[in-house]
Amino acid sequence: MENKNILPDRSILVGIVWGKETQESVERSLDELEGLLKTAGGEAVARLTQNKEAPDIRTVIGSGKAAELAYLCAINDVSLVVFDCELSPSQIRNLEDILGDAVRVIDRSMLILDIFALHAVTGEGKLQVELAQLKYTAPRLSGHGTEMSRLGGGIGTRGPGESKLETDRRHMNRRIHALEEQIAEMDKNRRTMRAARQRSGIPEIAIVGYTNAGKSTLLNRLTDAGILAEDKLFATLDPTTRKYILPSGEPVLFTDTVGFINKLPHHLIKAFRSTLDAACEADILLILTDASDGDFREKLEVTENLLCELGASGKPTLYVFNKCDRGISEIGRVGSQAPTENIVYISALTGQGTELLIDRIEALVSAGKRRITYFIPNSDGGALNTLYKLATVESVDYGAEGMTVVALADARARGMMKKYALDEIVESEEE
Repeated sequence: MENKNILPDRSILVGIVWGKETQESVERSLDELEGLLKTAGGEAVARLTQNKEAPDIRTVIGSGKAAELAYLCAINDVSLVVFDCELSPSQIRNLEDILGDAVRVIDRSMLILDIFALHAVTGEGKLQVELAQLKYTAPRLSGHGTEMSRLGGGIGTRGPGESKLETDRRHMNRRIHALEEQIAEMDKNRRTMRAARQRSGIPEIAIVGYTNAGKSTLLNRLTDAGILAEDKLFATLDPTTRKYILPSGEPVLFTDTVGFINKLPHHLIKAFRSTLDAACEADILLILTDASDGDFREKLEVTENLLCELGASGKPTLYVFNKCDRGISEIGRVGSQAPTENIVYISALTGQGTELLIDRIEALVSAGKRRITYFIPNSDGGALNTLYKLATVESVDYGAEGMTVVALADARARGMMKKYALDEIVESEEE
């Protein structure tokens, strides 16, 4: 249970305007960073931005601005400074030398890792957090020297890996190797379970989207999953899968996934790849977007780009605009010019629009199916049971040598039952 008597870290957020960035885009990014800080239990008391042609190699913001930052920290009793960009170990060390022993310096990635540490529930999630902390955070704590006890807890230092970060660095590589082996074994087991699900023929639907778009709320609405759904960034880290029966009687599997966010570094995507695999393995994607968010276009673009990077793009997709009970921002074009039938407006909180969403999902599930005639010899009678699991069996005629079966089969079922297929029945216009 959270200790209500612990005061939040008084923090300053720092951004840099350079390259293609504008003052407006940096302020929006700092707004999001403040949301991350709040989720981690911190409090932003000030912001500092710097305009530069390129980040300073020593301090990112330059010596003059770093001195101004030190003054702001002193007069505001600040204990934490969060940079909205990635910092090198030497930059952290140089900044902490300027700001003094009472101030810790972390970057956006370290803050996200801290939130992951707070919200990891499963054993694998905790191991992933610890591994990512050791690989990413530990080298960036070099500014603390050998006195690792200087950390003293707080944002950017907690989680499953905290005690490990305080051990001698000579043992860290051994710990990293051990964690990688444990995660690899868990990944192997998960792939075995996923293969079993695929053999079952049940369509898998991944709910993806920007963090805090309402993915967990939607899963709870559809399946009574009972998972944590808070109005916070990264409230969900561990994926949750639940079965749902469509009105046609066909089962599907919904999976809630970890949210995406802008400036999510590649190394964090790699560290949590197994958590994101649900999107890659899914048959259908529901891309959830906060319809009331004025920045929805940028966030939708981030989601689509990350799906492409993961190799999960190109799947049958529904664009689901959530939180319509709060109002709808001007929509205009959605995603990659998605057709109207692939766009749904809902409120997962109130249930508004979810019936239409289910209708659209059912249409996508059935769209890839074809009516096939199979002949299964009596000697392979077990194949009929398999077909019942994989497809919708419409009729079975029993003959002396075997069974003639007509079934609606998707691509997976057609591939697995190919050797029994006689022909494909073409739908007549009257049907």
